Amino acid sequence: MSRIGVFVCWCGENIARTVDVVQVAEASLQFPGVKHAAHYKYMCSEPGQSLIRDKILADRLDGIVVASCSPHMHLKTFRGAAQAAGLNPYLVEIANIREHCSWVHQDKAKATAKAIDLVRMAVAKVRRNNALQAIKVPVTKRALIIGAGVAGIQAALDIADAGYEVVLVEREPSVGGKMAGLSETFPTMDCSQCILTPRMVDVGQHPRIKLYTCAEVESVDGYVGNFKATIRQKARFVDIKKCTGCGECWNACPQKKIASEFDYGMGNRRAIYIPFPQAVPARPAIDKQACLKLKKGVCGICAKKCAAGAINYADQDQLLEEPIGAIIVATGYQLYQISAQQPTAELSGYGEYGYGQYKDVIDALQFERLVSASGPTGGVIQRPSDGKEPKHVVFISCVGSRDNAKGISYCSKICCMYTAKHTMLYKHKVHDGQAHVFYMDIRSGGKNYDEFVRRAIEQDHARYYRGRVSKITEENGKLIVRGADTLAGTPVTIEADLVVLASAMRPATGSDDLARKLRIGYDQNGFLSESHPKLRPVETNSAGILICGACHAPKDIPESVAQASAAAGKVLVMFSHKEMQRDPEIAKINESTCSACFACVRTCPYQAAEKADVRDRAGNLVKRTARINQGLCMGCGTCVAVCPSKSADLEGFSDQQIYAMVESLL
Repeated sequence: MSRIGVFVCWCGENIARTVDVVQVAEASLQFPGVKHAAHYKYMCSEPGQSLIRDKILADRLDGIVVASCSPHMHLKTFRGAAQAAGLNPYLVEIANIREHCSWVHQDKAKATAKAIDLVRMAVAKVRRNNALQAIKVPVTKRALIIGAGVAGIQAALDIADAGYEVVLVEREPSVGGKMAGLSETFPTMDCSQCILTPRMVDVGQHPRIKLYTCAEVESVDGYVGNFKATIRQKARFVDIKKCTGCGECWNACPQKKIASEFDYGMGNRRAIYIPFPQAVPARPAIDKQACLKLKKGVCGICAKKCAAGAINYADQDQLLEEPIGAIIVATGYQLYQISAQQPTAELSGYGEYGYGQYKDVIDALQFERLVSASGPTGGVIQRPSDGKEPKHVVFISCVGSRDNAKGISYCSKICCMYTAKHTMLYKHKVHDGQAHVFYMDIRSGGKNYDEFVRRAIEQDHARYYRGRVSKITEENGKLIVRGADTLAGTPVTIEADLVVLASAMRPATGSDDLARKLRIGYDQNGFLSESHPKLRPVETNSAGILICGACHAPKDIPESVAQASAAAGKVLVMFSHKEMQRDPEIAKINESTCSACFACVRTCPYQAAEKADVRDRAGNLVKRTARINQGLCMGCGTCVAVCPSKSADLEGFSDQQIYAMVESLL
């Protein structure tokens, strides 16, 4: 390659403030093979791209290097510009002189020298680039959505309404997720059920949505466009096709005192039950841990009462396979375990707050069920200990959030908002009651959010104290809350009837195991990782697998819904083509030198390296070898690093190219 163009970007002042871009462009002309060099203030803009296209045509350039920001930002942009001018897009290289140079250095002379070296290396590499061709992958136009909360429901309806089939998997007996248990939603204070239940019905009745409840994803094999999902349909012990939802079975069940998961232990359910009246599907399930028939072989009243013959005590788990083209993960969240008696594996909890010790210390989701019209008390706020109306309620924010001592450093984002909502709901129902809020800081980022919090404070829905609570004890039937008001500089002691803890949002139970099954990343807190926080916020590093909602990070309802539609949009883009194109910068195996040690097979994180047989025309086995599945490979290079015979190489990042980059510096 002897006609290379170098284009140096100022990036406004991001690069030019620290790097002499004119000097970098002039120095580039001295590198072997460089025919043209130029600089421009914003190379990614239309004039900048036009400059690149014009020079490719005018100077018949056979390779280009753009010295600019990270290739994660604009490699695709510059490849598109080159392709528009007739140049193979894989003959484009980026020298990252922003993140790797200008952003990490202050000495302009040294930063300029380093930028010149980075361009020199990129030129050496592009001289040995090959004109690769995009890989074409057939696409199964069916989407799998894991989790049927509000985010999963939104994504499912968007894809199904566009004309494609959806497989929706929910591990609970009903769709709806956490939102189904809320009373009202901020900042509009509209009914959560009124918003959600019509969409739940739409999901249950949509002809292009195949709904699995009481189910989990067992495994996922294959690659983007061609996944095979194995779904474990757990034994429900009720045939939902036969069941009419008449209610005779659960009304007759003698096991009445089982703590309701939907009410977070604030109410009871029976051994055969639907989680809540608006459930979808409106069909019961049997709790095999509580059912007398399944545990001891006695009772069986529900089967006797069922005129449709839908009860099946012999029901077993089933493994079902579904062909899938793309996957959206929307597994939601759980609240931080705040009980000292029941800590999570990695967290110690807040034993000083008495959760699990005092009945009248509850968490935010339990309070939601108390104020909900569909809750165990019919919306009447009562103390769990004695059923009396609480006249003084203390709300404590940041229980777990922003607390390195407890292992959680992040802000849970929505606690300030739902605490303000809770004070309003409390005041609406208990007019002569008094709410108190202890907080660290008020964080209310969102449309009309700050106004909502100001309303809670200024309309005297609650008294706010900036400070933390040190301890909660119980004396004479009252909860003694000891804290501080750091603005007033005084200690605060409140005799409370009820304490509500706004505990941190955590990833849903089992999300880390699911991430490993799907071969996608998650951060130190267990939230699933996106490919790029700005440009690919709903995509993961595993092609064809997307994320949305609170499994990604703490989110409110509007943000979860918006992200779900974004993930659905990405799936629809994929499904809009008969074949999908993938970057060809993936691993390859030289089968003639492969020693069949299969170190690559054992270490590939994406299971793209596979065992294969080489046979002659007569079908006789010649040798065994490793082979790369082009649909699965993500080009990470792990196989290249572990291959003892040097038979594995990476297109676009070959050993020859890397050696040439190093030698250019010598």
